[in-house]
Amino acid sequence: MAPGSALIPRLADTGAGTAALRYRFALPARPGSVADARQLTRARLREWRLDADTCDSAVLIVSELVTNAVVHTASAQVVCELERSGGALRISVRDQGHQPGGPRISPSADDEHGRGLLLVDSLSAAWGSHDAGDASGRVVWARLVWDPEAAC
Repeated sequence: MAPGSALIPRLADTGAGTAALRYRFALPARPGSVADARQLTRARLREWRLDADTCDSAVLIVSELVTNAVVHTASAQVVCELERSGGALRISVRDQGHQPGGPRISPSADDEHGRGLLLVDSLSAAWGSHDAGDASGRVVWARLVWDPEAAC
């Protein structure tokens, strides 16, 4: 599957007078897809006119979450969704794996893996994970708060 071939952009109505912009893309679960995910994320967030700092943080979070899905699961594909609503951006990455207990931050900086989640934790207002509703894998999400007045 070529990068961006499974793009599903949409505008979702979330209530009275409130619209959320939502963008979803699917990529093969292989190392080269991490760069594609960064590129697709940056392009969409620029279209949505998010400020540079929020955009940079979101791209880094997407990179870490997609990398984790590629490295730590036996997935064939990863699905990333960006949702902008008001002053919040929700990033979610769904894989096809079933990692018991979900992702964890490594307690030691000497651990080979887990430091990426430290970045996600430090950059986001909140993050977490849950099983996908259809039992097809796991969703890891992060939420960024941004100032719409600071948009580029």
